[in-house]
Parts: sequence; structure tokens; C-alpha cells
Amino acid sequence: MKFNFKSSYIIIGVIALIVLLLFGGRMFLIIEAGERGVIFRPYTTGLDKENIYGEGFHVIAPWNEMYIYNVREQQREETMDVLDKNGLSINTDVTVRFNPSYDKIGFLHEQFGVNFINVLVIPEVRSSVRQVAGRYTAEEIYSTKRAEVEQAIITETRQTLGENFIDMKALLIRSINLPPQIKGAIEAKLQQEQESLAYEYRLTKETAEAERRRIEAEGIANYNRIINASLTDKILKQRGIEATTSLAESPNSKVIVIGSGEDGLPLILGGN
Repeated sequence: MKFNFKSSYIIIGVIALIVLLLFGGRMFLIIEAGERGVIFRPYTTGLDKENIYGEGFHVIAPWNEMYIYNVREQQREETMDVLDKNGLSINTDVTVRFNPSYDKIGFLHEQFGVNFINVLVIPEVRSSVRQVAGRYTAEEIYSTKRAEVEQAIITETRQTLGENFIDMKALLIRSINLPPQIKGAIEAKLQQEQESLAYEYRLTKETAEAERRRIEAEGIANYNRIINASLTDKILKQRGIEATTSLAESPNSKVIVIGSGEDGLPLILGGN
């Protein structure tokens, strides 16, 4: 029987076509911009945590599995109830921005899988917010130490997520909602404190002004005492002569000297 090469090629082509139709979706894949891939080889080396697949076209064996991760910056918003230092319930809205570490998604996949946001990110954010809130009173969280509370949450959450291959970009406390009666009491207290500070400022300012005037008055009094003690008849007469001479030389004055005064100084009459 003569072997038909042409038929063999056709059979091989058909088999290849069937393989492509059945497994093409698993063999050929494109990793989009902002994505990374990690491969799992079930029959050989298992999960390849060290080699990360970048953007572009890739061909893999049909029995292997490629897990693709979105490594762009992502955002989640959470609303939660936390307890303050005294056990008071506080409703808090938080926004967290993050992305998986590009070169660590193999380790991330091994420990948390593709559902890492719900398994890791959200629980850790909630845990950090609750732990930090439990160290402060409602008043401190709501007003007096809000920035400190927010920074503590950011620091602790970033550290925890960083240890688990997540880069946290930002964490924001959008709002803090207290029971109406507690919120009203805190706001009333803050208003009273502001009024007290304003009163103390005015009192301090007025006290300083009174002290300034006292010092000024003492200075004037001391000056007058020194001047009075230093003035003699001869000094007064010398000052009178100097003033008379200056007035006589003025172009706007006409000098008429009639006799002399009791102190020996000339008398000047008239003038324009």
C-alpha cells in the first residue's frame, strides 16, 4: 500500500486546527497596558514567582495558566463604624488608593490570589482605622487631633500593605459622622473655647497697651524732672536770646525793639 503524504499533511493540518480551536484561547494571550502576568505550570515548576510577564503578546503551553493582574493605581471607598477610646460609635468614610507591586505579583498571587483587594486591602484598611480610632476620643477624632489620627492610619496601613506586596499611594478620611447630640456638644465646647481664647487675647492686648502707656508716662515725667532740675536763669536767658535772634532774622517778621524786659531781653513787636 502506497503511503499518501498529501493525506498525512491534511490530517496534521486538521489536528493542528482542532488544537488551535480548542486551546488557542489558552495558548495565545495579550497582556494590556497597565497589566502584568504570572504563570502557573502545574506539571513542572508550579507557580513562577520570580518571572513576571509584561505588556504585549505571549504564547504559553495550553496546560499552563497565566494570571493577569491590573497594576494600575486603584481606588476603593469604604464606610465603616468604629469605636472611640470611650466606646462611642463613630461612622467614618475612608478612601484608599493603591496598586500591586509590579515585580511582586507572584508572591501576592501565592498568598492572596486575584481577589487580593477583598482578601487583603479592604480588611487591612478597616483594621487599621479601627485600631487607631480606639486610641482617641470622639472629640479628638472629630476636631482637635484629626490630622494626627489620619496620619497614624496612613502610616500603619501603608506598613501592613507594604509587607504584603501592595503600594499604598494615599488614604483619606472623607468624613467623620457622630451622633447628633455628641456632635452638638463637641461643637458647643469648641465654640466656647474659641470665645475664651478671643477674650484672653483682648485682655492680653489691653494689658500690654496699659503697660505701654504707664511706661510712656513715667518716661515723660522723668524727662520733665530732669529738664526742670537742669534749667537755670542763665540757660533760660541764653535760650531767649537765641529765639529772639532767630525771630529777628526771619524775613516774615518786622522787629521793633522797645526798651528791654524784666529779664534783660529785648521786646519784639509786630510781624507779618
